[in-house]
Amino acid sequence: MPPSRKSRPRGTPPTSRNITLSALDSVLRKGRNLAESLEVQPAFAALAGRDRAFTRLLLLTTLRRLGQIDAAIDSLLEKPLPARRAGVRDILRLGAAQLLFLDTAPHAAVDSAVKQTAKSPHAALKGLVNALLRRLSRESSALLAAQDAARLNTRDWLWQSWSESYGEDNCRAIAEAHMAEPAIDLNFKHDIENWAARLGGEPLPCGILRLTRAGAVEALDGYGDGAWWVQDFAAALPARLLGDVSGQTIIEIGAAPGGKTAQLASAGAKMQALDRSPTRLARLRENMARLGLQAEIIEADGQTWRPSTLADGVLLDAPCSATGTIRRHPEIMWRRAAKDVAELAEKQMHLLHAALEMVKPGGLVVYAVCSLEPAEGPELIEQFLKRSDNTERLALGADEIGGLDEALTPAGELRTLPCHLAERGGMDGFYAARLRRTF
Repeated sequence: MPPSRKSRPRGTPPTSRNITLSALDSVLRKGRNLAESLEVQPAFAALAGRDRAFTRLLLLTTLRRLGQIDAAIDSLLEKPLPARRAGVRDILRLGAAQLLFLDTAPHAAVDSAVKQTAKSPHAALKGLVNALLRRLSRESSALLAAQDAARLNTRDWLWQSWSESYGEDNCRAIAEAHMAEPAIDLNFKHDIENWAARLGGEPLPCGILRLTRAGAVEALDGYGDGAWWVQDFAAALPARLLGDVSGQTIIEIGAAPGGKTAQLASAGAKMQALDRSPTRLARLRENMARLGLQAEIIEADGQTWRPSTLADGVLLDAPCSATGTIRRHPEIMWRRAAKDVAELAEKQMHLLHAALEMVKPGGLVVYAVCSLEPAEGPELIEQFLKRSDNTERLALGADEIGGLDEALTPAGELRTLPCHLAERGGMDGFYAARLRRTF
């Protein structure tokens, strides 16, 4: 449910409107993720907390419902907007998101959009913006009732992929899960029972605590003390597949921002956390320092770096299309294309071969991706096993993943879907396979 009008400004100040519009353009046309699109704008940090929260909410809502919003806008246009009017379409999108999904007072949403258009290079179209949004406000109920929301908000190539892979019903359930605001899951170093009593929320399997409407994470009890870290339930499962890691040397490839590194270090592993991005590694260092956990942090490319001593286990958190995290990062729906999957799968295969070279004979390699695409998951593992003569797959048991039977594949691999645990708020989509180096 959206916040009430009383809890939200009746329109955002000009700076906030401009920041929101610029961030939307950055996501849709410059390929940035939402966080980067806001971080590159110094004015965003200067906004009042209430305005920052509303800016994020408006952007997330627009991206989650972009297919519906565009369909509604197009149904009211006498002729399509030309490509050179992309700025006007974005102004209409933000106005429509407020009118259709955020319960913003109609006059506030319409007036702010008209003023923004008047100050833009598209001032001649302010009359069109005014008329279209006013009509949208009047006809919103009928327009929404006639829409297939799940289908409109899902790209064609993804709908086809998920229908073929998981069936039409699961595909629709995945798409519906993407439209809901996700809860926040916390993973704890220890003493989860005590923290569950202090923070409230719902305990999930594997020591995860789920909070709804938690507000700013940094303001939660225990954040400053390093008692916990944010980690979706599904994201916490791959590290568990390494078993008891106490005293073992474990390498994580693609470690930043550090959730799985923290998980393994907290379990007693001697961690080597590898990532090629200095920016992401800075976040990993900050997170590990806050949590009071130790890891050797290495800036390197996993395809070429090798350890001086072979490890007991490797967790390959491979770069992927991240289509399993669309419910948290809705911009992925509009940033990714089918061609990206094939390009990423090639890199994943190279990294998997490298991971096997980092582990001692008898050691484990867990391959994990937050992708729903088979080419980045089971298809890739099957190809790898055919090419490798010193690797075997070790099937998982439901007890290793919190008893989540529906997330076990016939081959004994992990496959979570956003619609799993739907009655408790769902989860991210993950795939993981456990391999052992035989010699």
